[in-house]
Amino acid sequence: MSLPLDGLSAIVTGAGRGLGRAEALELARLGASVVVNDFGQPGRDGSGEASATPAEEVAAEIRAAGGQAVAHTGDVADHEQARALVQAAIDTYGKLDVLVNNAGILRDRMIFSMSEAEWDSVIHVHLKGHFNTTHFAAAHWRERSKAAGGPVYGRIVNTSSEAYLAGSAGQPNYAAAKGGIVGLTTSTALALAKYGVTANAICPRARTRMTEDVFQGFQEPGAGQLDPLAPEHVSPLVGYLASPAAAKVNGQLLVVHGGMVAIVERPKVAAKFDSAKETFTFDELDELISPYYADRPPNETFAAAEVLGLKRG
Repeated sequence: MSLPLDGLSAIVTGAGRGLGRAEALELARLGASVVVNDFGQPGRDGSGEASATPAEEVAAEIRAAGGQAVAHTGDVADHEQARALVQAAIDTYGKLDVLVNNAGILRDRMIFSMSEAEWDSVIHVHLKGHFNTTHFAAAHWRERSKAAGGPVYGRIVNTSSEAYLAGSAGQPNYAAAKGGIVGLTTSTALALAKYGVTANAICPRARTRMTEDVFQGFQEPGAGQLDPLAPEHVSPLVGYLASPAAAKVNGQLLVVHGGMVAIVERPKVAAKFDSAKETFTFDELDELISPYYADRPPNETFAAAEVLGLKRG
């Protein structure tokens, strides 16, 4: 019996642990040949000695289950190492069909305390890392499309976060990077559609090394039950978005966790005001806009935990 991703090759970045590991295993289970990428630094802030062990262990796990996988330990935030990663997939499997960008780090701090280095490092790994791999994968698909004289198969799944959707007071660098990833995704989706490539982003909620503090005390699983925040609740959506079945899903943002998928609409206009004359005066703006906010609670940014149903256990 054929599998949804039979004959396809995939790269999963940050695949040595947590979400990336679950995604790599799921793609392999669905039939894809996988390049398991992980730089292997033990600290979730990107600290510590880089190690090949996490990527190699996941690749070995896939092979032990009968799949095809190789490990790659390059740093996706480095442009040339990202090039080498994409080339590794092409050299090993003949082509690249699926790119799942998941690699990231955390360096949390309030905006008034954050250092330039803490800002730069998170933007570098998350946003530039997504750009680097996407750039080289896109070039590969464009060349293949030119050679074929028409569309080819390509899927990109990027990793954003509800920190972008709802804000996160102690993560201005992370929230900004994740917002940038959504912009990168929608731009890429428009640019590559004619080549047969789709690009989508997910906002996953999962209990991993990166989020152990955030989800401490949330919905702890009962005995013998799967954790509602297990990465295995997220990986099936990644497998679907990587598949031919999702050919019409492009430029979308989806929130996923614990058996729930929510498709996020693009921002809508909440209110509109027109000037009485050629341009607004200060007094006119005050008369129009101030009443609109007068009866609203301060800081009316929605809480994702409330909107999407996350409750403390």
